Amino acid sequence: MFLKIFNSIAFMKTKKRQLLLLFVVLVSSLLAGAQTQQQVTMVKGFIRDAVTKRPMPLVTVMFKDGKGVSSDENGTYSIATRNMKFTSIIFSYVGYTSVTQKIKPGVEQSIDVDLEMNSSMKEVVIKKGRGRYRNKNNPAVELIDRVIENKSKNRISAYDYVQYQEYEKIALSLANKPEKLMKNKLFRSFKFIMENVDTSTVPGKSLLPIYIEENIADKYYRKDPYAQKERVLGEKKVNYGDFLDNAGISSYIKSLYADINIYDNNIPLLQQQFLSPIADMGPAFYRYYIRDTTELDGIKLIRLYFTPKNPNDLIFRGTMFVTLDGNYSIQKIEMTISKKANVNWTRELQIKQDFEKGPDGRYHVIKSDMFTEFALVNNSSGSMYGERLVSYKDIRINQPAPDSIYKGKDLVKLFDETAPVDDSFWVSNRHTPLSNVEAKAYYNIDSLKNTKKFKTFMTVITALFTGYIVLGDYEIGNTNTFYSFNPVEGFRLRLGGRTTPKFSQRMYFDNYLAFGFRDQRFKYGLGATYSFNNKSIYSFPLHYLRVGYQYEMKIPGQELQFVQEDNFLLSFKRGKNDKWLYNRVIKADYVREFGKNITTTLGFKRIEQEPAGAITYVKPQTTDSIRNITTTEFSTELRWAPGEQFYQGKNFRIPIINKYPIFKLRYIAGVKGLFNGEYAYHNFNLYAEKRFYMSQLGFTDVTTEGGYIFGQVPFSLLTAHRANQSFGYQLNSYNMMNFLEFVSDKYYAVNFDVHFNGFFLNKVPLLRRLKLREVASAKLLWGSVRDENNPAKNPQVFKFLPETYTLDNGPYVEVSVGLANIFKLIRLDLIKRLTYLDHPDITTWGLRTRVRFEF
Repeated sequence: MFLKIFNSIAFMKTKKRQLLLLFVVLVSSLLAGAQTQQQVTMVKGFIRDAVTKRPMPLVTVMFKDGKGVSSDENGTYSIATRNMKFTSIIFSYVGYTSVTQKIKPGVEQSIDVDLEMNSSMKEVVIKKGRGRYRNKNNPAVELIDRVIENKSKNRISAYDYVQYQEYEKIALSLANKPEKLMKNKLFRSFKFIMENVDTSTVPGKSLLPIYIEENIADKYYRKDPYAQKERVLGEKKVNYGDFLDNAGISSYIKSLYADINIYDNNIPLLQQQFLSPIADMGPAFYRYYIRDTTELDGIKLIRLYFTPKNPNDLIFRGTMFVTLDGNYSIQKIEMTISKKANVNWTRELQIKQDFEKGPDGRYHVIKSDMFTEFALVNNSSGSMYGERLVSYKDIRINQPAPDSIYKGKDLVKLFDETAPVDDSFWVSNRHTPLSNVEAKAYYNIDSLKNTKKFKTFMTVITALFTGYIVLGDYEIGNTNTFYSFNPVEGFRLRLGGRTTPKFSQRMYFDNYLAFGFRDQRFKYGLGATYSFNNKSIYSFPLHYLRVGYQYEMKIPGQELQFVQEDNFLLSFKRGKNDKWLYNRVIKADYVREFGKNITTTLGFKRIEQEPAGAITYVKPQTTDSIRNITTTEFSTELRWAPGEQFYQGKNFRIPIINKYPIFKLRYIAGVKGLFNGEYAYHNFNLYAEKRFYMSQLGFTDVTTEGGYIFGQVPFSLLTAHRANQSFGYQLNSYNMMNFLEFVSDKYYAVNFDVHFNGFFLNKVPLLRRLKLREVASAKLLWGSVRDENNPAKNPQVFKFLPETYTLDNGPYVEVSVGLANIFKLIRLDLIKRLTYLDHPDITTWGLRTRVRFEF
């Protein structure tokens, strides 16, 4: 433009030309100066996934041939430059097609972008293992090796002292298409909760919050001597009242959403062990690709994409940012699991972790967010969404806390558990505010539990899942025992129940009455329990005294866990089921549970045993049978389960098995002459169990047990080894052994139950689609009977039954192989008995099943 002006000036007269030229020069100089000071190209906008419409953080935004920035966690970005040569801007992200947009230099403008996954990345996901990928001479693998080498110094445990405040939020929501959720017959009865639906978090779906829990705690760590302490400042969770055990729900959810430490080799999630992308064995199971580099706070970062070599394995895929500052720390990581991963009931799992640079230059996690979608049926529109958000602040490194904290209890609650923490505390101390929908969920659930329709609905659900029908202060059950049958009693009817905490927080009563139509005898039981801590006798910590009187039948050696012998399903037995005892029992137990998961039990028991069925009490040199025997005994038991978690049911606890061991030591003393007791003996028993995780190979449950009985006793007081003649697979029983087949007064046993979690079948075409999981077991039992308790050597003790033996000829051994996760529920084992094959009425091969809900 100025060139045209000068050409026009050239044809003017000299004086006019000079004045006009001077004016143009002055104006152009002013404009140039203004442009030098004011011209800046600024671009702002929002980036989201083209399909899910979710915001995309960490997208690289850069001027072509220039520097760039990354979008924040909300998908927004802002980039500026004074260089007027830049006329286009590029958006790039791992696995997505880069987008280039034209820009106008020198002005502020807004550009929103939707990124689409590129076809080459889809091919990588689908055709893993077929490419020319190599670990050798691969820069990405060399980088991950550096990360692995530096893991020890990047862990939080590398410091001598660490303290921080942790905020945790756990939320569960039912999800469906909005129109289906509104038409659901169940929810139509509770219209007020339908007014609190989240329609923005997941596009195309409405989320109805059903559970939310929050915790704030100050945590302290000391390396030497080791100490890890937690001081809880506040807890808050929805409360469904007496229908559900809120503490049990919390424990179960936390077992699914365990703490995530990316620097650990294995990450426990959904009751499985996932291999970390920076595990020591990572290069053997992962593929790594360097995508690009960026810069943050003067430190260069490499964006590294990782994906499983086998999509069926318990492996992640995603993106991590690695610092190139010599520490090779993780600055940010986002990962998910493959749709083909051998995990049940899980449609989606996403993990995001943000790290912050500390004063020493290392990065530590400040936010961890895990998002999961669960569904019973893959192609259904309904599902459940779960989220666990953990954030950290006020992180102090190598600053010791007062000694009183390290010397105190591991867990201290600094609030009154009997009263809710004030709302003002949460408003002031939450690291992240709740959404309006989440905040209202507390009030809605509190209102819901008081409605008549909901109480009726929960009463039905409780009866179906727990076996108890609630009738005010009394509940009838267990419904599974109302009807059963066995060869001695024939058809058996039973009706019983117990009081609930509504009746009294101190006193609990239970009773039942049963009748056998073949033996024409009534069986019954009465019990009373006093709670010393004014809490339910079924909730932690236990502290109660229980007394009871019972007349009942029992199979020797049957110590079933979580179920009763008169359960209807256990009525079906293989082989002969004719070895029974009538027991008349008076007993008292004092139980005390301590905070370190230590439980002590002191007991008294008087038993009158009357043989029934094929059992008889006859001494070797006579033919006269003895009608019954009487024993009086005192017992004590110490149980230690460090780190134990459990789900509290209505009448039992289901342990949530983790890496920690469980130990039990029991001593029983039989007293002769006290309350007509006929035998003096001492019975010692030691039991231990532990789960050993083997990373991608699965895990192995190991149990070991030993016992010794001092004194002369009849065979019914010896250890009758746990046999199983049902068609179900029992973990702690010998599934190919008959009832009362083996007895011992000293024994040792070890069991191995191995779960490979599909490690081998995941690599077999076609079969891997079924998501089957391999299992194997081995059970070995050594034992013997001393001469004083052997009727062949001592005529003063009762003769063994014809089908009862000792283990003097070596160990009893049975092994099995099988498939688990059939239809996501069933385990099927093929069992082989390897020893004592000459015994009558035994089976050496067998198929046994077990049903279990697991991820």
